[in-house]
Amino acid sequence: MDRSLAVIPARGGSKRIPRKNIRPFHGKPLIAYSIETAQKSGLFERVIVSTDDEEIAETARKYGAEVPFIRPADLADDFTGTDAVTEHALKWFASRGESYDFVCTLYATAPLLTAELLIEGYQRLKDSDAVYAFSATSMPFPIQRTFKITPKGRCEMFWPEHYTTRSQDLEEAYQDAGQFYWRALHRDSSEPIFGRDSIPILLPRYRVQDIDTLEDWERAEKMYEVLYPDTFNRWNRVKKTLKENHPIHFRPREIYFMSIGYNVGREVYGKGEKFLRPVLVFRKLSRYTFIGIPLTSQEKNGSYFFSFSYKRGRESVAMLHQMRMFDIRRAAYKSGVMSSSDFQRLKAKMGEFMEITP
Repeated sequence: MDRSLAVIPARGGSKRIPRKNIRPFHGKPLIAYSIETAQKSGLFERVIVSTDDEEIAETARKYGAEVPFIRPADLADDFTGTDAVTEHALKWFASRGESYDFVCTLYATAPLLTAELLIEGYQRLKDSDAVYAFSATSMPFPIQRTFKITPKGRCEMFWPEHYTTRSQDLEEAYQDAGQFYWRALHRDSSEPIFGRDSIPILLPRYRVQDIDTLEDWERAEKMYEVLYPDTFNRWNRVKKTLKENHPIHFRPREIYFMSIGYNVGREVYGKGEKFLRPVLVFRKLSRYTFIGIPLTSQEKNGSYFFSFSYKRGRESVAMLHQMRMFDIRRAAYKSGVMSSSDFQRLKAKMGEFMEITP
């Protein structure tokens, strides 16, 4: 099975927007969006942040990324490119006996990126003989009609021969979207990344915005508001109706689809009009409340996850780190029951997860 590594470069010395990578963007640090997108894709063995800054490292860990090392100062100046940062990370893991088939350099300033686009990049690269796959977008205006401003303040076209050419007759041009860069590590190329060994993954222009200045930041926030206009408001409207639901009888091991909502931070989201996600009843607290563990259908590995099957072999993964209290009045319907043997195994793993000893 192929192994993939996500590397998110995030140095602490951003100057035009101080502390940019951890500056709040619609309720959470900017870097959190890239971490969550990488995790949501389900593609990576590890999602790491390469940083020289302890505060960024702490924030990255809070949102679920690994920070296995603090990047050395000579790789954190204004002239260090992301290629050097990614190579440093790969060598660090190689020195510890870990190797990967694919690496994705994912920028910390990509709040408009979706997991689906990351997955598309990976699949298209994996199914080809290319070396790279990266985010790109179309130019909003024909580059053949552009001009520069001379030292005397006058105009001079780069291609004056196209002054009278109709826009629709000019070849479309594309640019780097600056969000992610996949590389197949066991393939070689002498071409630059914007060359013949690369696959451009085209993003619509409304999902592309460099964030280098405060004006860029404000524009990105406005674009985000348009893309996700009222998710929290919709959830609040749904939540107000839940208190009208009547409690139902429930027991440990049962699985219910619950309206768990749209939350700020690292809590998993519900999906659909009612913000639903399956939740396992782990321990009953009262007539209304229980300690529950949200489930996902995505394959997950590691000490935070417990895999099992129920209801005609349906594969599920309990996300132990998302365990919290739920109110049964949020339940939409019962989905199934975990087997007794799986529940005993889960309790044993929960003891390990919580570091509880007899």
